[in-house]
Amino acid sequence: MMEQLVLELIIPEQRENALLDLSKKREAFPDLAPILWHSCGTIAALLQEIVSIYPALSPPTLSAGASNRVCNALALLQCVASHPDTRGLFLSAHIPLYLYPFLNTMSKSRPFEYLRLTSLGVIGALVKVDDTDVINFLLSTEIIPLCLRTMEMGSELSKTVATFIVQKILLDDVGLEYICATAERFFAVGGVLSSMVSMLAEQPSVRLLKHIIRCYLRLSDNTRAREALRNCLPDLLRDSTFSACLRDDVTTRRWLSQLLMNVGPPIPHAQQRPQVSIPGGPRMSLLESHQLARGAQ
Repeated sequence: MMEQLVLELIIPEQRENALLDLSKKREAFPDLAPILWHSCGTIAALLQEIVSIYPALSPPTLSAGASNRVCNALALLQCVASHPDTRGLFLSAHIPLYLYPFLNTMSKSRPFEYLRLTSLGVIGALVKVDDTDVINFLLSTEIIPLCLRTMEMGSELSKTVATFIVQKILLDDVGLEYICATAERFFAVGGVLSSMVSMLAEQPSVRLLKHIIRCYLRLSDNTRAREALRNCLPDLLRDSTFSACLRDDVTTRRWLSQLLMNVGPPIPHAQQRPQVSIPGGPRMSLLESHQLARGAQ
């Protein structure tokens, strides 16, 4: 059954139904990923599905049917990205780069949002496993700005997955060092996190807030980032704004308490004379760092 459906992927007239059936039943086939990867022409057929809709991205003319079809192909690629025997091969072939045009779109219509979310799911599958090779690969690409864009304009679910990806990158030592290596990178991430906190004060989402707080907590593990956060951490995280929201989430409340303990209270303006220096970035006073972070919101 599975082998027959995989064979049908390389037959253009049968591909659409095969994509639908395999994407629905993929969890029932534990060996699907290696079979997809090693079957002649199968990965090429999936990539053909992806690149065929590039012309519909700009101007945005993607139909719901075309979006569903390519998302079924992406679901199979997520299967390949998740499997330990094919993950490395998947990265070596630079297949995630084929998904980046979908993360670079600005349309909020359902076909584009579904495409964006499914693409993020493939990247999310890669980072779920703590693997520095995965992080090194992603950092060599444009994944951080693409995730930040989604965190700003995507649906709540897309924002959540994109923030989870940034969180997993930060939790790796290589990722934390990369994001804190320059003031520009640090404040780009911090500015988007801050604007999301403001948005959540009006439209609470516990699962999204949890990832945001974990990102901040991890940033506070870096000495210079911790100094900058002392005055650019959103006040909404310091007061009782999210107390009711987090009442039943013991883990996130503990993370928030640890974050506030790490960062400490804001420094009064009159005392803001020390310099904050992030390697590779400009030296700036704590007041300037705070203003830069607020300007990024």
